[in-house]
Amino acid sequence: MAEYRDYGPAAPHGPDMSGTHDPVHAMTQNERQIFDFLIKPDDSYDSAGVYWADLPLSQQIKFVTKGDAVESRKELSSIWAMFKKDPLSPFAYYFKNMVLPGAGLGLEGYVLFSIGNIKPLFQARGAFPECWKSPYRLCNETWVAAVDYMEISGIIVGQILVGILGDWLGRRWGLIQDAIIMFVGLLMLTAAWGVTQNGWVICYVWALFFYGIGVGGEYPMTATSGMENAVGSGKVSTKEDRLHRGRKVTSAFLMQGWGQFFNQVILILLLLIFHHGSGNPPYSRTAVQWTYRVSFAIPAVGTLWLVYYRAYKMKSASRQLAAAKLKSRVTGYDTESLRLTFTYFGPRMIATAGAWFANDVFFYGNKLFQSEFISVILPGNTSIMPGWLYNLINVGVSLVGYYLASFLIDNKLYGRKRMQMVGFLMDFLLFVVPAFHFEYYRSPAHIREFQTMYFLSSFFNQFGPNAVTFLVAAEIYPTPIRATAHGVSAAAGKLGALTASVLYNYIDTQTKFYVVPWFGLMGMLVTLLFLPDTTGLDLKEQERRWQYIRAGRESDYHGVAVHPKHLSWWERYQGVGRYYDADADYRQKIEDMRADWEASQARKAAEKEGQLDGADTLDEDAWSSDVSTYFEQTKGFGPTTQSKEKDYKE
Repeated sequence: MAEYRDYGPAAPHGPDMSGTHDPVHAMTQNERQIFDFLIKPDDSYDSAGVYWADLPLSQQIKFVTKGDAVESRKELSSIWAMFKKDPLSPFAYYFKNMVLPGAGLGLEGYVLFSIGNIKPLFQARGAFPECWKSPYRLCNETWVAAVDYMEISGIIVGQILVGILGDWLGRRWGLIQDAIIMFVGLLMLTAAWGVTQNGWVICYVWALFFYGIGVGGEYPMTATSGMENAVGSGKVSTKEDRLHRGRKVTSAFLMQGWGQFFNQVILILLLLIFHHGSGNPPYSRTAVQWTYRVSFAIPAVGTLWLVYYRAYKMKSASRQLAAAKLKSRVTGYDTESLRLTFTYFGPRMIATAGAWFANDVFFYGNKLFQSEFISVILPGNTSIMPGWLYNLINVGVSLVGYYLASFLIDNKLYGRKRMQMVGFLMDFLLFVVPAFHFEYYRSPAHIREFQTMYFLSSFFNQFGPNAVTFLVAAEIYPTPIRATAHGVSAAAGKLGALTASVLYNYIDTQTKFYVVPWFGLMGMLVTLLFLPDTTGLDLKEQERRWQYIRAGRESDYHGVAVHPKHLSWWERYQGVGRYYDADADYRQKIEDMRADWEASQARKAAEKEGQLDGADTLDEDAWSSDVSTYFEQTKGFGPTTQSKEKDYKE
């Protein structure tokens, strides 16, 4: 990099009027150190100012390992200090920063898992088998089957609709309306009934559809608000964001696993309470009704509290979206950003939507193992308890996968892309092996191996595509249409679930094992080809690149967002990485900062003149006196303050 203190043709006694002088003018050593601190943070750049992905592999490993060790010691010291001051404070911190952001997903995980668990209870001996089980003497078979289809259809509608509304009206209103819809849906599920059992099924199905809309909206809203620091200052980039952004989002997502866990525990307890302490059939209809209705009433209370929390405690959730719209001078839905996203990031949509589709086929396929090994281990079993208990074990294994994914998803040497590919590959192997040796593994002598593959497939599904798809479907897209892109990707996933639920009705179990593995292979391939690896990438850099694209100046951006490390194979093939230039980007960042500084000066001037409402001013980065002095002294070498003042007055 050229020495910035070299004045070149601009002699110290006067400004260079040639227009060819480097805009980074007359930088002192102190100013240089300040800009290095701001532009090259030590968690992403080594002591020589080299970006971590530009280092040789051995140095990358050393840099990442050292940085992780320092950060781990820092976090452990912080936890210990909190514990010494108040033994419960670490739990309070976890609850506030991990549990609350994922509360909506925890509640929907509870309810959706409950729906799958309750159906076998309805079908059990002594309950409602004439309605819920073939040959369907009392109820219409189509409506009973619609329990699965309408639930998924409602989720798809919510994912797309609320994703668009979240980008249009703001994250906060999307979060609030999701909670309201889920609360009303739970009231409908709890009170569902009819004058006939078939009428009850129809009422239950439509309640599921309505509830599903709220569930669907929860996906894009939780991911985007977690990505953008929904409760806080609204700033995009901090050290915490760069080092722990993935953990923050996946920690919210893993609450879905805890929702499933608590649902299974509560259902077991409720059945024991209402069925005179026994889990064995025949089950009385009264016990079944109380078990099912109370299991839905419990999360209704939590969802009502969630409405309050989001309405009164998350008032800054839309701040980052508002900042992005202000920069683009857009109100309402940013259709131009949507068009540009499909133009520049279309292949990324193949990665996020395609991988999520493949993952959900696997997610539903995982259930294939359970009925097979239970029938071998417990021949002639008619109780639902063994299935529920194995569900509980499986959810426990899944939670281990969730937490390990959260722990490693920000590790620069492993990260998002590799985690998703390994997860898909392992699920492929764990399904393809029993597919071609089906009778061998379901024999009594080898059923334990079959059971082990069941639990391992759950582990690698969570420690892989299930966690990663949720994160990257928001992370790799620009703020103005982030919720829309996430919603479309998640809807593609539910289409995979719908495909599985329909397909499985027409093929036998062994054929299902023949079909499912290839979706894992498909997921791995689309990830390899089309998914960029955003591990360690500053989210502010993505937004910075987006502003250049939005202005029609894609080739003028030279930052790390177009570093080959952070591009997909397809984007590298298309030559996007040719724009990366670390030296040019350093100069460019200073001029971008100058433009932001001049914009802030223009806003202050407009406020003094009464031409800008202070309520419209978003959070500013703090400008040090040295940086401000530098920009003031070199004002003639950057964007003019006058033009910025004009923009803000308009």
